[in-house]
Amino acid sequence: MQVMKWSVMALAVAAATSQMAYATEQDDSTTNVMPVEEVSSQAASNGFLEDADLQLKNRNFAFYRNNKGNAPDEQNYRNEWAHGFMTTFTSGFTQGIVGFGVDAFGQVGLQLNSGQGQGGTGLLPVNNSKSNEGQSEYGLAGGAVKARVSESVLAFGQQRPASPVFATPDSRLLPAWATGTSFASDEITDLHIQGGHFYSGSASNGTNQDGELQTTYGETPFNTADYIGGDYTFNDNLGIGLHAAKYDDLWNQYYADLYHTWDMGDEMSLSTSLNYYHTQDTGNANAGDISTNAYSGSLAFAIGAQTFTIAHQGVNGDTPFDYVSIDGSAGDSIWLANSLQYSDFNGPGEKSYQARYDLDMTTLGVPGLSFMARYVTGGQANGTGADCSSKGAYCGAMGHSGDEWERDLEVKYVIQEGAAKDLSFRVRQATWRSNQDFDSGYFGSNGANAVDEIRIITEYPLDIL
Repeated sequence: MQVMKWSVMALAVAAATSQMAYATEQDDSTTNVMPVEEVSSQAASNGFLEDADLQLKNRNFAFYRNNKGNAPDEQNYRNEWAHGFMTTFTSGFTQGIVGFGVDAFGQVGLQLNSGQGQGGTGLLPVNNSKSNEGQSEYGLAGGAVKARVSESVLAFGQQRPASPVFATPDSRLLPAWATGTSFASDEITDLHIQGGHFYSGSASNGTNQDGELQTTYGETPFNTADYIGGDYTFNDNLGIGLHAAKYDDLWNQYYADLYHTWDMGDEMSLSTSLNYYHTQDTGNANAGDISTNAYSGSLAFAIGAQTFTIAHQGVNGDTPFDYVSIDGSAGDSIWLANSLQYSDFNGPGEKSYQARYDLDMTTLGVPGLSFMARYVTGGQANGTGADCSSKGAYCGAMGHSGDEWERDLEVKYVIQEGAAKDLSFRVRQATWRSNQDFDSGYFGSNGANAVDEIRIITEYPLDIL
């Protein structure tokens, strides 16, 4: 029945897209559909090479983490420095009713420093799990074929989907990739529809193109991920989104969000963001019994160069709020306010609160320079109710009263003009602490309850074509 359900959803979207395209040709008075006098993206295509784009991005990444309080046989320090080259080619589409194209990429990571026993930051593959030293170099190449009709694109191959229920990560030296099929449609004005079927991928620091899909915290593998969703923009100040995903024999996940900005005049505005997830086990329930609701809400008051933000996040359920990992690289499909540099504040039953301050120095005479500081405190995490009757991956995740807090500081500067335009420098510092009831070993810090971390990132994108 689940297979039929997803098939019907996919067919419904395809039928709706076709119907709207037909209606556009027949009646330009339809208010929500692109008027007939407007030319679609495919009709305006200049050709495969004429609309092509070729970019080379340099990324230099220094990563230091101190897991304090580990057991004597555990690794405390992680200290690596690496440089990455990312070349991406995005073709245009051939002319005609149906346009065809190709996207390709090649990426290489080079070790600059990775002392014995200090690797494992995720920047580099580990040479030997015992010595934990990063490889001197690694690389990956791949691509996808694509076809476009009007405002709809179908693609197959290695891609970087960006959905709140399935998204690949790009928080280390090089991005991760997922392999499968995706579609995106903008046939209806202000409505963006996307979906996909993915079955494998490659990690941020990997060379394996057939890596496993798995959950980030439970590390439970699954064979396929199917998702569909849409985002609608009512106007410049209001938008909503609805998305759903099925991870094979694991869970069904549903997501909804709402964004609103109130322009108060005199360089003042108030922005509201609401996000909600529901995760329910399905099929063989390979991660055990799951019924989790996760939500967040934030208010951001901007005045001139400054923005003050407060946020609340909660997880209701006996298991953590979990999301996809690509061959061991944690994905980006956690669109919650308190997902930070180190912690996601997503323990079972956990409630957390954030205070944040942003400063954009552009209006103060230093364009390109920005500063951010935030603090989040979380508590009431209780993992004692997790399903232990089967192979539930979350059983015994933590005690009955887990508390944690994190403080993040970030300074970033982007050169605005000249030969080095868009060259950026960023320094990120995180401090995280928890009590003994918070099972930090389960959440990735080797049993430490105190973590200090610094990341120094330099990026330089070059447009070749």
